[in-house]
Amino acid sequence: MARHPERSVRRARTRPRLPIAAATLALAGCVALTGCTGEGPGGPAEPSQSGSATGAPTSTGAPTPSTPVLVPDGTATDNLAFFSAVVDQVWATEDRAAGRAYIDALVAAGFDKTAMQVTHDTSTVGNPAESIQFAVRWQDECLVGQVGPATGDPHTAVVPVLAEGTCLVGDTRPIDW
Repeated sequence: MARHPERSVRRARTRPRLPIAAATLALAGCVALTGCTGEGPGGPAEPSQSGSATGAPTSTGAPTPSTPVLVPDGTATDNLAFFSAVVDQVWATEDRAAGRAYIDALVAAGFDKTAMQVTHDTSTVGNPAESIQFAVRWQDECLVGQVGPATGDPHTAVVPVLAEGTCLVGDTRPIDW
């Protein structure tokens, strides 16, 4: 598999660099992760002085959104911060180990369910999975998330679509609900 030295990756919380589970590493073709903030350039609009009789300052710039939003015409990288925010919301609930919870939340946030994949919540012998992965195909890239006891905090990344046209390697669960 070819190496991809530049990759957009965001860790949901700040912690020392930790490798993502082998399945996601194989998928990404990377040996190291680089953290991104997902924040755009610039900051809040600067207030300007009004020409009014009171001389009170007024804001003339549009407010900067405090939370990421879905960018339907954007790239996978443009949507990574929003994808990560949705993952963080689910991770904060008691459904944090349920793949369906992530898929349902991503659908509710506006991502296309038909472009998604998710791994199984349990192992082949019925034990809870040490980690689960889920992905949304976005044009020729994939927004991939990984959560579970083996990963610590959630991890999200943008990776290329696989040659097969999918985002995840191996057996995935049908999204038939």
